[in-house]
Amino acid sequence: MSLLEGLNPQQREAVTHRGTSLLVVAGAGSGKTRVLTRRIGYLLRECGVAPYEVLAITFTNKAAAEMKERVAELVGERAKAMWVSTFHSACVRILRQEAVRIGYSNSFTIYDSSDSIRLLTVIIRELNLDSKQYAARAIQGVISAAKNELIGPADYANSTTNHFEEIIAQIYALYQKRLAAANAMDFDDLIGKTVDLLQRFPEARARYRSRFRHILVDEYQDTNHAQYILIRELVGVPDENFPLAELCVVGDADQSIYAFRGANIRNILQFEEDYPSARTVLLEQNYRSTQNILTAANAVIANNEGRKDKKLWSEGGAGEAITGFVAESEHDEAGFVVGEIRRLRDIGESSPGDTAIFYRTNAQSRVFEETFLRSAIPYKVVGGVRFYERKEVKDFLGYLRVLVNPEDEISLRRILNTPKRGIGDRALNVVELHGATQGISFWRALCSAKDAAGIPSRSLIAINDFIDLLDSLRTLVAANSKPSSIAQAVLEQSGLLAELANSADPQDEGRVENLQELVSVAIEYEESEIDDGEEISLSGFLEDVSLVADSDQIPDGADHGGVVTMMTLHTAKGLEFPTVFLTGMEEGIFPHSRTLGERSEIEEERRLAYVGLTRARKRLYLSRSEYRSSWGAPTYNPPSRFLAEIPEGVISWNTASHAPASRSALSRNFGPPPRATGKKVESTIVLVAGDRVSHDTFGVGKVIEVSGEGDRAQALIDFGSTGEKRLLLRYAPVERL
Repeated sequence: MSLLEGLNPQQREAVTHRGTSLLVVAGAGSGKTRVLTRRIGYLLRECGVAPYEVLAITFTNKAAAEMKERVAELVGERAKAMWVSTFHSACVRILRQEAVRIGYSNSFTIYDSSDSIRLLTVIIRELNLDSKQYAARAIQGVISAAKNELIGPADYANSTTNHFEEIIAQIYALYQKRLAAANAMDFDDLIGKTVDLLQRFPEARARYRSRFRHILVDEYQDTNHAQYILIRELVGVPDENFPLAELCVVGDADQSIYAFRGANIRNILQFEEDYPSARTVLLEQNYRSTQNILTAANAVIANNEGRKDKKLWSEGGAGEAITGFVAESEHDEAGFVVGEIRRLRDIGESSPGDTAIFYRTNAQSRVFEETFLRSAIPYKVVGGVRFYERKEVKDFLGYLRVLVNPEDEISLRRILNTPKRGIGDRALNVVELHGATQGISFWRALCSAKDAAGIPSRSLIAINDFIDLLDSLRTLVAANSKPSSIAQAVLEQSGLLAELANSADPQDEGRVENLQELVSVAIEYEESEIDDGEEISLSGFLEDVSLVADSDQIPDGADHGGVVTMMTLHTAKGLEFPTVFLTGMEEGIFPHSRTLGERSEIEEERRLAYVGLTRARKRLYLSRSEYRSSWGAPTYNPPSRFLAEIPEGVISWNTASHAPASRSALSRNFGPPPRATGKKVESTIVLVAGDRVSHDTFGVGKVIEVSGEGDRAQALIDFGSTGEKRLLLRYAPVERL
């Protein structure tokens, strides 16, 4: 076949360009993969380029395999001699040949993320640091970010501005020393060490520059600084005598959405400054979406500054108008989505398998999941874990289950050292042996750990503190406190919330949102039980959750027109669906609350909106809620500014009352809502020994002793016939008499 067959003029220009560097600005759905593979085929078949002279870089192994396969279809088996790989794979191949130059053997080990965390955990323990303040996973993120900027331990140490960063610098230096001693590199080292190799050893640099005469990079807008420098080193620079390789980069600055992973949009925006003789080709013809969808996307992204202007267009016609819907709450929003999926299925317009639901944060999936389960509509969560299977959710529910049933050994073991309390494996082995010897349960063995022979004193203190924590929380259960109040107390008293809220790991913000969502689940349970006239209890709440979490009766999908796909907007990049629901279009939700007031971050959110809009082929729904629950309380958010940026002519609101405010009104009053850190309950009552008090459940009692302070203040109270109770005063419904 002709390598230019079926290409539009701009695609043809990108395929055949020779002589200088090339930037292909490939709009969403514009056929960039076809252009890349045809260009490689053209170089090999028509230009006399040898396969070993080609280096093609993609971001996933799957994309690399697909590209190699497509090129092989064009030019035959000799395509196998090309290097088509991810950045990391290409660097491994170089380092296996050259590692001895930088002090490693060629058989070096590659540490994955879990290996790195284990090593950091050991280092943090050896330095006698607080593992809560210096969490291994968070520190791994800090070190990774430094390596993405090619900042080594010494440079990091020289740039510290506070004591915390000085400790991180110490950990970083020791981490790199341990890696080197183990003849190991982590994933970030693969790129950083390759850059170091090329910069320090001219003969190695010359070897690879002379080999790779044609370098092609896909998704260039997603490259970080280290990857950018790597490409510069392989291509060469204009002022050197060594001839430049022909560099072709393909990408779209409007789809740069991974700044949180270190991606630097500057790399693509300033490509023409880096390579002054470069040719730029714009691919604007879209082969995916209707013109109405493209008009909306074009209008939204046009509000970003400093971008290369382009307008996606389609020969496929205007298509259906975008549907806008304003729900009363997130539950009404989910109900609307389910209703539309059923309606489209019933009239033969779109099956569940044609449908995707996008949301900004993982926590938003919970309401949709429960609604789908009740409606017997099959679904899958892509690029994430189902809500009730997420670690932080299972940890939290583990606490609640132990409060109801301390003999639940699986849940007890799960929470015993979550967050970490310094109860090590040695101490657990001693407790287990004690329990086996005495013939008692694991819980009772913990309670009598002081009698266990050989128990380390430090571990015994931690175990007793843990038991005291559970005992004080259990008084809330005994007092028939609301599940939402117990949940809030568990979050605060256990340290689960503080560990995540204080973390430097950006992913932990989403985990806090999931815990926040669980408090909302408890509120919903209480409201539904009141409506049904049922008794409210923690055990009832856990039963309710179990029925949803353990519901494996999700239809297979084969007989229901496939499975609805659910994912975050970040996961949606590169995908497309006939029918798309873009949900949660509210200020503080999307754009996210942490981005409000920061232009660069709002622009990243807008690019995320652009990505979401351009995933839809035929039908696009945009929905928002007038209010949604936050820590169990209704939060009212104004409409997303992105709705105001869509031309009125391409969107049809579901009912007249659901039309948004005017565009001018939508553009005002976008003040950021306060960032949620946990809903606070009543202030703590102050008691002293001898005070007489009244409790809603236990009656009248006398305070025997008071311990702790602030949120952790406790009182031991003698309630006569009811017995002595140790109460967490912040949550206890007691009044001084």
